Amino acid sequence: MKLNSDINVLGSLPDWNLIYIFLSENMATMKVNGGIHSYTAIKTDKSVKRFEKAIKSTLISCKKSKLELIIRQLIKINVSSAETRLLLFWNASANNELFNYLNEKVFFPAFYSGRVSIKNDEVVACIKDLKLTEDDLKKWSELTISVTASKYLTLLKKFGLMEGSRNKNIVHPHLSDRLFVLFVYWISEISDKPNLVYSHWLPYCFSEKQTFLDRLFQKKFSKYYNVVYTGDNLTIEPILPYESINEYLIES
Repeated sequence: MKLNSDINVLGSLPDWNLIYIFLSENMATMKVNGGIHSYTAIKTDKSVKRFEKAIKSTLISCKKSKLELIIRQLIKINVSSAETRLLLFWNASANNELFNYLNEKVFFPAFYSGRVSIKNDEVVACIKDLKLTEDDLKKWSELTISVTASKYLTLLKKFGLMEGSRNKNIVHPHLSDRLFVLFVYWISEISDKPNLVYSHWLPYCFSEKQTFLDRLFQKKFSKYYNVVYTGDNLTIEPILPYESINEYLIES
């Protein structure tokens, strides 16, 4: 597993608008165009640089160029919208292995079992279990693990999946029709294998598998994709180009 400090950094991000700024800017251009204080209230260049690195590696960039187009389009439209935040959650999960691991082992088991909240101790315990097998984690102190666990829950809150301050409760989002279609396009592209029935990414639709399948086959979505489902095999073929799907959804 490739580990970095992006969870800690993004969990501390005070200015969500920096995500939009770093679509086109970097530290060099910011200094030329009036300095960092022209863009953000964050006080030091060092802090902004840390945020730039984490934003670009975990939130903005994408292993799939088609998906990166969609992500950038939504950030430009409204970086703070609930839809954009969920899309960024999906992308962060694909880019950051530790974040994805914690989602898989802590967040989604709690989410799908109907639990109300997740405690910091649960995340700490999960990281400690992983520490037994991951050499890079063996260097982490108790404090580092505790801080990472706390920042993980805070980051989920920033994505709109937790709410509250000290005691954070789980939010159960409902994907709008527009975001549902974007999820279908996202999972079709991000999954390594064409059969999506057992895709690691299916829980990211925030609904049970059968509920997802029932919605997938609704007639109103047939203009966006073709579906073949045999019970143990599911393939989805997007119809519209990725670069125009978001614009088409907005206009329709």
